[in-house]
Amino acid sequence: MKNQVQLITYVDRLGGDGLKELGELLRGPLAGVFGGVHLLPFFHPIDGADAGFDPIDHTQVDPRLGDWADIEALSQHVDVMGDVIVNHMSSQSPQFLDYSKHGDASPYAGLFLTMGSVFPNGATEQDLLKVYRPRPGMPFTFTTLANGEKKFLWTTFTPQQLDIDVAHLQGRAYLDGILNTFAANGVNMVRLDAVGYAIKKPGTSCFMLPETFDFIAEFAGRAKALGIEVLVEVHSYYQRQIEIAQKVDWVYDFALPPLVLHALFNKTSRPLKQWIGMRPNNALTVLDTHDGIGIIDIGAEASDRIAHPGLVPPAELDALVETIHANSRGQSRNATGAAASNLDLYQVNCTFYDALGRDDRAYLIARAIQFFLPGVPQVYYVGLLAGENDMALLERSRVGRDINRHHYSRAEIDAALQRPVVQGLLDLIRRRNSHPAFGGKFELQSSADHQLSMRWSQGRTWIALTVDLTQRTMLIEGDDGSGPKRY
Repeated sequence: MKNQVQLITYVDRLGGDGLKELGELLRGPLAGVFGGVHLLPFFHPIDGADAGFDPIDHTQVDPRLGDWADIEALSQHVDVMGDVIVNHMSSQSPQFLDYSKHGDASPYAGLFLTMGSVFPNGATEQDLLKVYRPRPGMPFTFTTLANGEKKFLWTTFTPQQLDIDVAHLQGRAYLDGILNTFAANGVNMVRLDAVGYAIKKPGTSCFMLPETFDFIAEFAGRAKALGIEVLVEVHSYYQRQIEIAQKVDWVYDFALPPLVLHALFNKTSRPLKQWIGMRPNNALTVLDTHDGIGIIDIGAEASDRIAHPGLVPPAELDALVETIHANSRGQSRNATGAAASNLDLYQVNCTFYDALGRDDRAYLIARAIQFFLPGVPQVYYVGLLAGENDMALLERSRVGRDINRHHYSRAEIDAALQRPVVQGLLDLIRRRNSHPAFGGKFELQSSADHQLSMRWSQGRTWIALTVDLTQRTMLIEGDDGSGPKRY
């Protein structure tokens, strides 16, 4: 992965309906801004039960967006990342339709997890209560197959997303087919979506088990053999990210967004500095993604909050969530749900710009902090344009995350690119991409609690960021080889 800022976007929500239009944008107004692009699900279909994360055919580009030739053409200008949705596939997939029709006679018998396949001896109430849930309710959907058989299918997310047995021969063949298709068409990076739930084992939480780590390492090896780097996406206790980072090419720094907000809201860098001192450096730094702002990532371990506390105390975490709701004028509360001020909250649905109360200065400080941390920065398309909450889309879809998934017309993009806050962000991105010191040594410098100071150096070049959280000011200065200057 290039040590340059990466873009993450839906193909059909940034100035056009397809891959050709996205390529034109990246070669036009955004030329030279991004070293790579993460294309959110572009598979058939993009408008299923979960915005493409429930693929019917994971190896087919949705024809409304283009085809594999368009993906390969895009890869000639920027690195391309795609999602491998490890945990599940659509209930409309050909594999499941065949299994539903033929039952045990289907070649796909055993591919789809049922309650009985995970708990062959039955499950006690305690067994079921141990299963970690990202959403309310049980992880099963009662289904009558087309052949009349009745099954409790394992469905971690929605009834339309059927969990697969990644250890089954058909499960492995399915995932290898995706990797081979990607490798043949210019995709050189993959994100493992929902991989934390991929391994189910009786008597456990069925989430991030030791066997899950083994699966991630084994899958990453298969991808590496094809020349594909692996990024793992897991929202969980922060120590899990540190452990995962030792087994894969890249992890997300999901602790960063809430810690940056905490620093700006509370005018203290102490928890953020603590995290900087321990975080893995093979991380994609983010402030926003297609999902919400993670809260669980800096909270205590749910199974033992005394022995494994969070990066910030529970009261401060609750206050952080409430401040986001206040800054967004209650919009984020409408998109997040009844558990909005609870430590167990998974995420808050809100654009990062609205989470900061649309404060341009605070927003650019947050981005500067992101770009100065070790790792590779990734910027979400809504964040690139300092986007505001899309309440109209939320009202239409009733999907909380849609508040941060606006469909931008080309005219809206052209107008946003003229805003000072967006021009400031583009200047920061170009500085991060081009300054030679970012390829050298990182140093977190000593500073007061209300300050944050970071410095990069390589040879005679250097660049430094100093933030005053009380005044909400920042200074970037350095030397790119042409003499000292303030940026």
